[in-house]
Order: sequence, then structure tokens, then C-alpha cells
Amino acid sequence: MTPKILSVDDSKTIRTALARLFRPFACEVCEAANGEEGLAMAAAKKPDLIILDHNMPVMDGITMLRHLREHAELKRTPVIMLTAESGCENIATVARLGVRDYLIKPFREDQLLAKVARIIPLLPRPDA
Repeated sequence: MTPKILSVDDSKTIRTALARLFRPFACEVCEAANGEEGLAMAAAKKPDLIILDHNMPVMDGITMLRHLREHAELKRTPVIMLTAESGCENIATVARLGVRDYLIKPFREDQLLAKVARIIPLLPRPDA
């Protein structure tokens, strides 16, 4: 079964960069522009991993994370926070909510790939 990654970020640039980064791997990348869209997409797609920004309009990443943790089918979905927020309080809050990892923007692609590979298999696409 092909792993699914849900990218939730209000920056189209970041979502595009993540889609490009994972293109060589046998995985499906879905996108959402805010936490509200992200929750709906997570419920519909049941991703194997969510890469989540903190600061977004409509619903921020921490609020989305809280809703995920209350949802029976999604509460165990691994989440990597990918955000410009580097404050200790923010990191502590998301750690209490069970994020698997935390990466500060701007990020190095190899670091993100290494963190993702600890959660889901990143195998080359068969057609690549």
C-alpha cells in the first residue's frame, strides 16, 4: 500500500516544495492550506503522516493537532511540525500533543527526508 503524506501549510511555495521533494518516492502527497482543510483532508484520506505548519489562517496547526488527537480514527496519525515557530513554549505544547518530530523553517530537505523515513518507508518509485 502506498503511504500517504498530508502537507498542511498556508504557503503554496512550501506545499509545492514538499510535493517536489517526495516525487521520487512511492508515496502520495495531499495538500491543505489551513487546519480546517487539513482536518477534512485527513478524515477523507487517512494519511500515514501529516506535515503540519503552526501559523495558518482559519485554523492554526496547534488547534488542528488538538482536533486530530480527539478524532478516534486520526488520533494516532504521526505528525511532524514544520514551522517557523521556534519558541520553547510552542515546542512543549506540541510535544504534549504527541508530535513525532519538529523542524524549523527554513529547513534542509535531507533533514526532513530523514525524519519522514523514520515514520514511513521512502522507497523509490517503480517508474523512476
